[in-house]
Amino acid sequence: MKKLLLLFLFISNFSVSQESLLQSGPMLGYSDFREVLIWVQTKAPAEVKIGYFTGDEDMRFTETVITDASNDLIAKLYPREVIYGATYTYKLYINNMYVPRDYKLEFQTQTLWQYRENPPDFKIAIGSCTFINDQKDDRPSPYGGHYEVFNSILSKDPDLMLWSGDNIYLRTPDFLTETGIRYRHRNTRALPQLQPLLGSVHHYATWDDHDYGPNDSDRSYVHKKITEKAFNDYWGNLNTNAAGNGGVTQHFPFNDVEFFFLDDRYHRAPNKSMDDDKDYFGKEQLDWLIDALTASNASFKVVVAGGQIISDAAVYENYATYPGERKRLLNRLHEERIERVLFISGDRHHTEISRLERKDAYPLIDITCSPLTAGIHQAREEGNTLQVKDKTYYKHNFGIIDVTGNKGNRSLKLTIYDTKGVKVFDYTVDQKELEYSKK
Repeated sequence: MKKLLLLFLFISNFSVSQESLLQSGPMLGYSDFREVLIWVQTKAPAEVKIGYFTGDEDMRFTETVITDASNDLIAKLYPREVIYGATYTYKLYINNMYVPRDYKLEFQTQTLWQYRENPPDFKIAIGSCTFINDQKDDRPSPYGGHYEVFNSILSKDPDLMLWSGDNIYLRTPDFLTETGIRYRHRNTRALPQLQPLLGSVHHYATWDDHDYGPNDSDRSYVHKKITEKAFNDYWGNLNTNAAGNGGVTQHFPFNDVEFFFLDDRYHRAPNKSMDDDKDYFGKEQLDWLIDALTASNASFKVVVAGGQIISDAAVYENYATYPGERKRLLNRLHEERIERVLFISGDRHHTEISRLERKDAYPLIDITCSPLTAGIHQAREEGNTLQVKDKTYYKHNFGIIDVTGNKGNRSLKLTIYDTKGVKVFDYTVDQKELEYSKK
């Protein structure tokens, strides 16, 4: 009996020692029909694997990945022995020892509803602008706070989360080296309050200036390939560089909604350029977007970008400060009669909805949701004539989008919540509202 007790204590202590090797995660990346991605980072080289099961099945395991310094001690693991439309419990193993977490670890595979049934109802969390304080590197007054927002997001039980830029804030000591860039990713990702949200919600992200480079940075930033590599290492997106000319442009479906993540930095001309026709997304990316939107039959085609697209206030870094390219995008959407397009953006450190009514076309709507934890500002008049009345908020917040209804008659309901999860306002868009008249 004494020997069994000693063995139990040895195993327990060894398991705890393996837990001390965990830097951050596990984090869910993309969800597909035949596999998902799970991201883990360790503090030292280690063997990492995931065990997973659903119902009363026996546990199955991913391949073991050995983390090493060349890739920032990151492991990307792929449960592949899965079935469609199922929810799995999973467990983390480091050096072949189970590492317990005191919160739920679950992932889901996508449902094969096409040609069979109505698409599933589901929930999408949205947010941007995540500043995590780091005293030695920060400005004298703390700029971040209200980290309880991440638990509030998790309490709404979303299926996936869209991070629409400024997901980290590179600081002055970070910009010039890969060491600094990766330090900031590593520091932000390890926030304790963030870990439960990472563990059971599928995460997809694009970037804006603060996770791309210096403030207001553009295509001239010399380390953009380094930040591109770091971004792709630290997120688990389904794809990247979708337009084929660099950057983090991407596309993925989730149930009957398709998402088109744009890159507003990699090809962007400087803000100070005097050319009214200067690049914001750039021709190649816009051509790809129009092609991809045209090809899509999704109930909603959600275009996500770091900066505001529809607001007509030509201030700060809004698309309206690049009037030539903005006009081309809006014209092409109409010329190609592309239906069911909706925009989501971040950046602005306040939340608002912009709605552009168009002649002989459906309205273009942009949901700007910001910030999660970064600084806020007082309510102010910026000149956005397209701002929807009473749909603004100037404190920390997040959004939950409920997609519901029968095929062909889907509805998208946005609810904005404060950091404690208390409702601020809601706004509903029906699929039919974003279609051309069938007269």
